[in-house]
Amino acid sequence: MSQDFDDPAIRDPKPESPIVPVKLGLDDTFQFHCHRGVACFNACCKNVDILLTPYDCLRLKKRLGLSSREFIARHTVMFEMDAHGMPGLKMKTKEGTAECQFLTPEGCGVYEDRPAACRYYALGATTMRPKDSPHIEEFYFVVKEPHCLGHHEPKIQTIRDYRREQGIEIYDEMNRGWREVVLKKRSSGPSIGRPSDRSFDLFFVASYDLDGFRAFVASAGFQEVYDLPQDEMETLLYDDHALLQFAARFMKQAFFGEKTIPVKPDALERRLQRKRERLAKQRRGQAQTDITGQTGGE
Repeated sequence: MSQDFDDPAIRDPKPESPIVPVKLGLDDTFQFHCHRGVACFNACCKNVDILLTPYDCLRLKKRLGLSSREFIARHTVMFEMDAHGMPGLKMKTKEGTAECQFLTPEGCGVYEDRPAACRYYALGATTMRPKDSPHIEEFYFVVKEPHCLGHHEPKIQTIRDYRREQGIEIYDEMNRGWREVVLKKRSSGPSIGRPSDRSFDLFFVASYDLDGFRAFVASAGFQEVYDLPQDEMETLLYDDHALLQFAARFMKQAFFGEKTIPVKPDALERRLQRKRERLAKQRRGQAQTDITGQTGGE
């Protein structure tokens, strides 16, 4: 059942916001239809601010025949998702404009692999954990921008049907674990403080650079620590969907201590011991350099 945004955990939209302040569930209905016959067709693509999810990046880089890093470099811009500087990606726009880089005179040039944000429009979707509740809540809302005439079209549908029609379900399924990581970071941020730069680098690779994350999983260092069954390891090395979902599991374990990936006995201690040995060797080398420097003129 729909309801107003009366939950104190939800910030009310500003008066000038296009967000209609009513929470919607999957079986609630709304009126909207976008098609080529609408006078505003493609207008929304000329003023975009699209946050990219991990599955968006995967679909688009495969469509374009690019590696993860090539896609990131050519088609995205980095931004900070929170006050701590949590790294995110947005879709790059055409030079000097706010127009989507993939917009053509005929419409969207990557329509079959367009991002989740494009598929949802003119709906918004958000995930939150209500105060004092361990459960995550998902809800939807209508976005009514002045230019959009699709809201006047005589088509009424449920949120569930619209999501199915737009092919959103697979996007939400593949991004669910990642969204949980982002939400948990935001909700626990004040208590844990700012993560290290190394943690943010790991988050970025596991979220967006799937090729780099696969190389990490295939590395001797990873396999020395984590005790994955051989068949699961082989799947991660060729199945992008499995690897993307594993990346979310890995981040939850690395950042929040959720123990879902088995660790080999004493593996962490062995790694710490080798790190201590490397640091000791570096200090001995530095000490030798200092001695050489002091006696070099004699």
